[in-house]
Amino acid sequence: MSNEFSLPPDANPDSARTVNSKAPPNRVNGLLVGILIVLTGILVFQMASQQFGWFLPPLHDPDAQPRAIVARGNLAEDEQSTIALFRDANVSVVHITSLQVKRDRFSVNLFELPQGTGSGFVWDGDGHIVTNYHVIRQAQTVRVNLGGNSVYQARFVGADPDNDIAVLKIDAPANQLHPIPIGESNNLLVGQKVFAIGNPFGLDQTLTTGVISGLGREIQSVTRRPIRGVIQTDAAINPGNSGGPLLDSAGRLIGINTAIYSPSGAYAGIGFAVPVDTVNMIVPRLIRHGKIEQPGLGIIFWSNDVLRQLQERGVITLDGVLVRSVLEGSAAEKAELEPTIQNDEGDISWGDLIVSIDGVPIPDPNALFKFLEEKQVGDVIAVRVVRDGQQKELQLTLQPLPRSPE
Repeated sequence: MSNEFSLPPDANPDSARTVNSKAPPNRVNGLLVGILIVLTGILVFQMASQQFGWFLPPLHDPDAQPRAIVARGNLAEDEQSTIALFRDANVSVVHITSLQVKRDRFSVNLFELPQGTGSGFVWDGDGHIVTNYHVIRQAQTVRVNLGGNSVYQARFVGADPDNDIAVLKIDAPANQLHPIPIGESNNLLVGQKVFAIGNPFGLDQTLTTGVISGLGREIQSVTRRPIRGVIQTDAAINPGNSGGPLLDSAGRLIGINTAIYSPSGAYAGIGFAVPVDTVNMIVPRLIRHGKIEQPGLGIIFWSNDVLRQLQERGVITLDGVLVRSVLEGSAAEKAELEPTIQNDEGDISWGDLIVSIDGVPIPDPNALFKFLEEKQVGDVIAVRVVRDGQQKELQLTLQPLPRSPE
């Protein structure tokens, strides 16, 4: 028998090799289906395991113990300083609640409603408390919390609304009164560390820290007069901080936290404090007299807008304070300052334009306010005015300024 293998005469060798190299179609389809089933099973198993926790380690360990504590070491030097500062200063800071007395509409009973809260600080051992005027502005009753359950009814001593400063008095034992150390604000530097203590949102004894961001700022008081020399800080100041102390790194008072700049109403990193040099000048006067006698001329002046319009029309060529009216019996009347007068035909005779006082230029009302802040009632000043195109100097004795409307 021959071992050779031969093909039939009509067979095509290439065709035979091609047919023999292919797997049957049913076998291929079965293989693909099998792979798909396996993958689907794996996916379903994983999803079920995650959902129902199959074959996962136990969630709870009955032998769990607290972790070992890592030794911290000593606090940093600046932390220790801040802690000591707060410990020493917070006993001088008070929580102020202003209330209004209301009558029950269904009875004759009276009850007190909280009007607002703020902060303050102990000024001296006699029980004088200093705060912002706007904190107690509309209050009929004011309570001062020295900490814990030490709450006292406060009496109103006096206020200077133009600088947003008020003084109260409580009858507290001497051992509960810790006067705050007084610093100075005329030698402060931008970048110095500062610390604010107060009661923001009613949260007692809150400390925030920051730096002096700017000096010599100007803000408006409740009477619309400018408060000058204001300290700007990025230490967080929020509602309830008003009236509280701004301290330097030695724990000394350098300002009263008064206002924030915030387009949205929320804290935006810009707070303002009335400088302590102003506070230290005004508070003793309030304790002595209950009010501040601001010196004035006895005039009412035109706004800057009116002056600018007259300058644009060429009626007035210089900067200054244009007198609108002169108060009857005032220092200005005695010095013969001329007011603005309009006759029956409507023609206007413009009043004197004050251009300088004691040689100090007075280009606008703000400059006039600034000049008068350094003067006292009874001081004699030389007022230079422009009248009918001619300059004239008048002697004037400063009078007490009528209380500004609030």
